[in-house]
Amino acid sequence: MITAIDAKTALVLIDLQKGIMGLPTAHSTEQVLEKSIELIKAFRSKNLPIVFVNVNPLGAKWTQARVEQSTAPKGEEAIEQARLAMEASGFFDLVPQLDVQPDDILITKNTWSAFYNTPLHEILQKLDITGIVLAGVATSIGVEGTARNASEHGYNITFVEDAMTDMHLSAHENSLKSIFPRIGELGTTADVISTLQKN
Repeated sequence: MITAIDAKTALVLIDLQKGIMGLPTAHSTEQVLEKSIELIKAFRSKNLPIVFVNVNPLGAKWTQARVEQSTAPKGEEAIEQARLAMEASGFFDLVPQLDVQPDDILITKNTWSAFYNTPLHEILQKLDITGIVLAGVATSIGVEGTARNASEHGYNITFVEDAMTDMHLSAHENSLKSIFPRIGELGTTADVISTLQKN
């Protein structure tokens, strides 16, 4: 349940990019996009910052480590081939419906977290941001990875339940039920907008 949203709060939208939004997910990515656009409009009306995050993990150290399940290309030639194909398909591009504006904050991450090895924390600190509202895809990967680091930095976190989804329903539900309540508050898009309007 959302009890408050800080006066200095940023909306952080995770990986709403063509390649991710085109993957099979547990919930409709159209709904995630629709709710994200509602959040964007609400934050713009309050002149609060909006952070758009996309991911490009190609060649990142973690993608070259031994794992049991990997879809990441390994080796320079394979990475370059993947980069060319993904760029040609627009995989990394944010979906155009987001209507990104010049004053918005753009972050490209190469891991699960939008904070790791990016300037996000420093940018938010310069803006005196104390809270973040989080949404996007995938719940258990980019959203949870970012949330864990945000919690470690001491941000008040609000999770928008109906503006996120995952490739696996069980992973989505685990994040919502077991992880997020321990590091933030949860609510719907309508809850977030209603609380914002009271500020």
